[in-house]
Amino acid sequence: MRSAAPLTADVALLAEIMMGTALLGGAILARRRRYRAHACCQSAIVLLNLIVIGIAMAPSFYSQVAPKIPLALRKSYYVIAAGHAAFGALAELVGLYVILAAGTNVLPKRLLLRNYRAWMRAVSELLTLISQGAIKLVANNSFLL
Repeated sequence: MRSAAPLTADVALLAEIMMGTALLGGAILARRRRYRAHACCQSAIVLLNLIVIGIAMAPSFYSQVAPKIPLALRKSYYVIAAGHAAFGALAELVGLYVILAAGTNVLPKRLLLRNYRAWMRAVSELLTLISQGAIKLVANNSFLL
């Protein structure tokens, strides 16, 4: 990709696009009642996203956005970037919780999921909100990386 952003930003963006596509594929697997394949697909994407966050997104946020908060929150770029980071962190944590609650025996019974569909829809809505923030950042030629 040819943009003003560093190579890491371009690679992270392409990875996120591919992961988003894979998440949609995972949702299709669930609709077809292929729950084991759905779980493997979605879990792999959540874990891969954790790597992208750790290598590219978090360092960029902490070097470019965090030092300017709260003073720069008058500028839309910083509001969008901070919101994107906050909702992105929340979505990743919820995704990790779903993996632990649905796919392992690590958590006590009282912390296990009861309504999988509601949790999946909540994560899906969060991801939609995060994607909208990312699109606004890219559209304004304002990159976190």
